[in-house]
Amino acid sequence: MRGNKYFLVVFLGFCLFGWSTLCAQNEEQEALEAKREQLQKEIEQINYLLFDQKKKKGNVLDQMEALDNKIKVRQKLIDVTNQQSNLLNKKINDNIRVITKLREELEALKDDYAMMIQKGYQSKIQQSKLMFLLSSENFYQAFKRMQYIKQYTEFRRKQGEKIVVKTEELGKLNAGLTVQRKEKERLLAENLKAKKAMTTEKKAHQELLGSIRKSETKYAAQIRDKQNQAKQIDRQIERLIREAIAASNKDSGKKSDDPSKFLLTPEAAIVANSFTANKGRLIWPVEKGFKSQGFGVYADAIYPGIKHQSNGVIITTDQGAKARAIFRGEVIAILSIPGGNKAVQLKHGNFISTYYNLSKLYVKKGDRVEAKTELGEIYTNRSNGQTKLKFYLHQNTSKLNPEEWVYQL
Repeated sequence: MRGNKYFLVVFLGFCLFGWSTLCAQNEEQEALEAKREQLQKEIEQINYLLFDQKKKKGNVLDQMEALDNKIKVRQKLIDVTNQQSNLLNKKINDNIRVITKLREELEALKDDYAMMIQKGYQSKIQQSKLMFLLSSENFYQAFKRMQYIKQYTEFRRKQGEKIVVKTEELGKLNAGLTVQRKEKERLLAENLKAKKAMTTEKKAHQELLGSIRKSETKYAAQIRDKQNQAKQIDRQIERLIREAIAASNKDSGKKSDDPSKFLLTPEAAIVANSFTANKGRLIWPVEKGFKSQGFGVYADAIYPGIKHQSNGVIITTDQGAKARAIFRGEVIAILSIPGGNKAVQLKHGNFISTYYNLSKLYVKKGDRVEAKTELGEIYTNRSNGQTKLKFYLHQNTSKLNPEEWVYQL
């Protein structure tokens, strides 16, 4: 009896483990599918951007940048599809093992059932129940024989039901396996298609690179101009942050031991803690778009020996798109670069988010905003049709990587 209980506990534990593993695999597969769809949308947006640039004869450097991004996104798509295919392959192998086990159990059940029928026929219990009972020596023996007949009949019924259940379960698993194999074939076909597309894109990338290097002096000057503009924007943003900290600390009436950090009021501390708690889950600063430049040091697409420093991220979006607040906060500064565009800075406790390259503003200094509040319209470059938002994130004066804070950036 104790052995049966132990077996039952082990069996249930195995079932629960198998179910939890299957659920985890399904969740991972769904997450990968969502990521794959996002990457496909990014590629579609880059394709649209490239087509628009060529139609308008836009800046060849911007075309190069877009094509470079497209190749990177395409590689991510291939990697994600490979992950999906590998996960699906694992599920298929798991299913095959379960099917093999079910088939063995089904064969064993059928053999037991056949043997039981054969023995029943040989003893002719079913045909001569009455004689079996009447031949009893006493009432007690007749009662025991009646119990035996009932138990034997019930056991046969249950064995038959088990065979039906196992057969149905086997059929469902086989059908699921067929669907999974078709899904794997689809993913492999899509991956092959993506690899061919990337080969074409790399060829176009090399051709465009060759045409740019023919006019090296001209494009080298454009690169220097872009670097200088980026440095100017960074200096302005950092200056405004220092000024905002100094003004906020002065208003608090307390002496600060560190002039590079905000003295937080109880209310501001709550906002800062809430902002921290949402790390990795903050909303995008635009409704839709794709990251065309990440955070940190990166090599130039044309001259890999030249390194650039990006203190924020650049998001390419649609014409007419609006920048929106990633979290509740207060407008602490409006920035306007001479010869450039506008920016809005929001304070979230001791965090500051900056939204640069706006042509129109919808807020003013001192306004309190909620997440998704529209801050302004993002500028569209007439020469190349590009609409880009430069987004920065700081904690006090420390630069943060927005990709670690904004969901799937």
